[in-house]
Amino acid sequence: MDVMMRRLIFTTRNLFLLCSLGCLCTGLVLAAPPKDEGPQPRAVDPGSATLAPSDAVVLFDGRDVAQWVTAKDGEPCRCSVEDGAMACLTGVGDIVSKEKFRDAQIHLEFMTPSMPDQHSQMRGNSGVYLHGKWEIQILDSYHNPTYADGAVGALYGQAAPLVNPARPPELWSTYDIVFHAPRCDAWGNVTDLATVTVLLNGILVQDHMTIARSGQDKGCADGPIQLQDHSGFPGAPLTKMKFRNIWFRKLDQGPVIWK
Repeated sequence: MDVMMRRLIFTTRNLFLLCSLGCLCTGLVLAAPPKDEGPQPRAVDPGSATLAPSDAVVLFDGRDVAQWVTAKDGEPCRCSVEDGAMACLTGVGDIVSKEKFRDAQIHLEFMTPSMPDQHSQMRGNSGVYLHGKWEIQILDSYHNPTYADGAVGALYGQAAPLVNPARPPELWSTYDIVFHAPRCDAWGNVTDLATVTVLLNGILVQDHMTIARSGQDKGCADGPIQLQDHSGFPGAPLTKMKFRNIWFRKLDQGPVIWK
């Protein structure tokens, strides 16, 4: 047998072997069991710019303030409804939501008034308190310098916002907040501190920020949203803060108590 013939036979055998292996591998792939995809995510209607998601707890929809009471004494909220917005004048007092939550995705829109004769903390000052304890600052911070951890978007007194995406006064601004409450052991001692992520006007200003232990020594009970009336501060000027489209979604993130 000459050299050319031997090469032809060798090549043919190799091709046959490769084809056989390829067919075998293909058969193995085809015979593999289907992937276990698990349960499907729960369907939620996301709503729209003016309509809350289908699984949200609506705290203000532009019609009444029935979901709010005064923080001091639980009396009916004294804010009024103006053109679909909740208008809160200086002196009405802090208000809290009747509904409470543990972990939540929170949405609200706010409008600060134009106060060109005021500066720093005296210009359009309010706040969103998580569980009635930890404040996400509301302030007219548009061309209005103040201390960094007191600007709009700040975790007040703890963390300055990453940037300042403030809109001018008398325009609507939006907060989207993801809050994870503290966790406790079986004796009520805090084992994991609360965290918060905040977007202001769609811009990230607090990135999974751990909230300082202050205020986290009273167990792990659910809490409300609280909106601040700044009138309790010396020299606070007359202010009308407006809010609209306020809702939250409860988040299931495991047990409150770790055993």
